[in-house]
Amino acid sequence: MKKLLYLLLPALFASCGGNVENKEVTIPQSNIYEVNIRQYTQEGTLKAFEDNHLERLKQQNVDILWLMPVFPISEEGRKGTLGSYYAVKNYTKINPEFGTLEDLKSLVNHAHNLKMKVILDWVANHTGRDNVWIKEHKDFYNLDSLGNPAVPEGTDWDDVADLNYDNPEMRRAMIDAMKFWVQNADIDGFRCDVAGMVPTDFWVDCRKELETLKKPIFMLAEDDKPEIHKAFDASYNWKCHHILNGIAQGKNTAQNLVALYDTLQQKFPKNAILMNFTSNHDENSWSKSEYDRMGDYVKTMAVLTYCLPGMPLCYSGQEAANKKALQFFEKDVIDFSQLPLKDFYATLNSIKHDNSALWGNDVKFLSSEDNLLVFQRGNLKCIFNFSDGEKEFSAQGKFVDIFTEKNVEMPVKVAGKGYLILKEE
Repeated sequence: MKKLLYLLLPALFASCGGNVENKEVTIPQSNIYEVNIRQYTQEGTLKAFEDNHLERLKQQNVDILWLMPVFPISEEGRKGTLGSYYAVKNYTKINPEFGTLEDLKSLVNHAHNLKMKVILDWVANHTGRDNVWIKEHKDFYNLDSLGNPAVPEGTDWDDVADLNYDNPEMRRAMIDAMKFWVQNADIDGFRCDVAGMVPTDFWVDCRKELETLKKPIFMLAEDDKPEIHKAFDASYNWKCHHILNGIAQGKNTAQNLVALYDTLQQKFPKNAILMNFTSNHDENSWSKSEYDRMGDYVKTMAVLTYCLPGMPLCYSGQEAANKKALQFFEKDVIDFSQLPLKDFYATLNSIKHDNSALWGNDVKFLSSEDNLLVFQRGNLKCIFNFSDGEKEFSAQGKFVDIFTEKNVEMPVKVAGKGYLILKEE
């Protein structure tokens, strides 16, 4: 796994309003952007996304595009009008509502020309209830007492059927389907849905097979257990996300965050990458937008996700300051007519690219008292005020505000619910 940390992924180095320079960066320098194709444009197609937004995301310094599932959606048991992206009818076809295989290939090729990578959202735990496998390979599924494909245990996901990982032929078919997209669309990896519900040994075998394709593959697991990193580069930092929500809501403090990182540093492999976020498709649709959960802390928590060890995520519409919870089973288009936070996220991405102190997993917490969080990452001091009132911070040395690039005189004042990132000269 160690060699995978040197997989070259694209980045655009640019400060807000500056010139864009194409440059290759390693995984720990990268950011990820989640694309909800259905809701991204009025057309809801791969082509409309490519034609109208790909160049814009290049200017936003995006590195990795994560496409939510692009496969046909099952009709049997379909939820709502359009169904769940995660009820897959056929693993080797494109949802006709989104376009064609040629449309995906065009998008991927264009992204590669812009020095971005593309990963597909993969659903390995279950299929839709009329997936092509059900008629031909019923033994690929766990069955209920009536002999029908079962609903995944412990869930209410009655629109999907649980796959049987005791069946080696099913495992082989799943890996072959994943290889299909690397071989036929040149995709660069996978975000794997509920990865922890699939046996880890399958993922280990899968990773080995994907690497035989002689192309660097990036793997992101929707899971937060250390063992998943036997096969994956990155996993979800769910516990951190919930603490950030709690801090914004007055339920947690800076000390809860410090305690979490003490645990993470002990339990996770040294080079494990944890994905940090203030929103994603699940959080937005089922727990509402970051504005509902974090209120006035939205920008502060976004900055924090870039400063903590790991890979930051931006979800569709965050740069447009989208405040609505997108409907999951219906058409509910994001309004991109205004982009008030485009430069904000472009700058954060640039800061992540340009400052090697933010690339690894080293972090030293200096203070968490009175809800003033201060931590050191290399030559950066990261300061976050999780209270309503202004606070002071002082340190010896010469510092520059990383956002304004202006010299800072000590002591500095940190606004309530605010932040400062200081670079030591």
